[in-house]
Amino acid sequence: MRCRPILLVPALFIAAACGVDRPLAVTEISSANLALSQAEGSAPKFWETGATVAWNAHAATLLARRPSDAVRLLAYISLAQLRAAEAAEATPGPHPPIFGAIGGASAAMLRAFFPLDVADIDAWLAAQAAAPEWPGAKHQDFAAGEAIGRAIAARVVVFARGDNAGLTNPGVPPIGPGRWAYVTGGPIARGGYGSRPFFLTSGNQFLPEAPPVFGSPEYLAALAVVRQISDTRTAAQLAVAQYWNTNASPRNADGMNGIARRLIVEHRRGDAAAARMMFLMNASMFDAAIGCFHAKFTYWYIRPSQADPLITLPIGLPPHPSYPSGHSCVTGAATGILAGLFPSEARYLDSVADEAGLSRLYGGIHYSFDMMAGRALGRSVAELALGSDLSAVAPLP
Repeated sequence: MRCRPILLVPALFIAAACGVDRPLAVTEISSANLALSQAEGSAPKFWETGATVAWNAHAATLLARRPSDAVRLLAYISLAQLRAAEAAEATPGPHPPIFGAIGGASAAMLRAFFPLDVADIDAWLAAQAAAPEWPGAKHQDFAAGEAIGRAIAARVVVFARGDNAGLTNPGVPPIGPGRWAYVTGGPIARGGYGSRPFFLTSGNQFLPEAPPVFGSPEYLAALAVVRQISDTRTAAQLAVAQYWNTNASPRNADGMNGIARRLIVEHRRGDAAAARMMFLMNASMFDAAIGCFHAKFTYWYIRPSQADPLITLPIGLPPHPSYPSGHSCVTGAATGILAGLFPSEARYLDSVADEAGLSRLYGGIHYSFDMMAGRALGRSVAELALGSDLSAVAPLP
């Protein structure tokens, strides 16, 4: 099945891109999400937020300290949290506490991904074990839950090692009009290309149709929009471009997790439900990245600034082709999942996806059709994930 991109920019995008108007709370979303992420990452209280949310925030703290592939890392931590919660619930007799299972699984996963930070990880786990309150659970059972979580995490680590992430070579970029050229040297970023998905049957399951023909009227109109923004870029547009390029990177995974943490707390979801939600969102982002980079290396489409050297770039030019936008793929998946789980938040979540997509237009590195195709791909992945039987997803060794 292919997702047909919407090649005409909706009024919302035209207005925001040209400075006439803006999507819902463009700058407010960025500042609020950044403050929330910083606050949660500093000192989460387990008995106030729940173990799933607290350990997700700890993962964000480590990612800020040692940047790595956040999409992949958060997907596997979420998988371990989900399976640990399920295992605790399925244990015969008095159930070990779910929060202990999630804590043990999370700590073990973070140790595997961040071996230089074991002391901090162990301190967080000890703080969780010593927390004064755990509603609905007996504190003395923590060790039993922790043991279950550690065992689950060991299996998830083995499973993750076989996902082929970063190992598939996209090949030599084709040469010709409209083709992307990597002229700055170094390796081409592979993103999710060739990785084993959670929900997709293949990387091309939701392959977008081809972008506009290079040099066509449709293409030239889209390029002109990028040039106009470059020539008239406002301080607000620059702030949005820089926010989504730094604080919410890589590929928006931490930014989306910060929003998910807030919604889980505000809507008072318990740990078992939170683990399921976080897995759905993070695994969908992982799959969206797979589909996105499969499309990028199918079309090898030229970046706007390569077609018009007068387009200025206030952010770095990513080392991979333009179509579709990775930011839009990943945020499209994340906001699609969260809107399905929190329908009352759908309007706000649409505005987040709008801002993420526009940030790349404001930065001069994407066309409007890149954004729309990416968002459609991400939303298709989210719809697939929401309809999936999670018990059949990611079978552990």
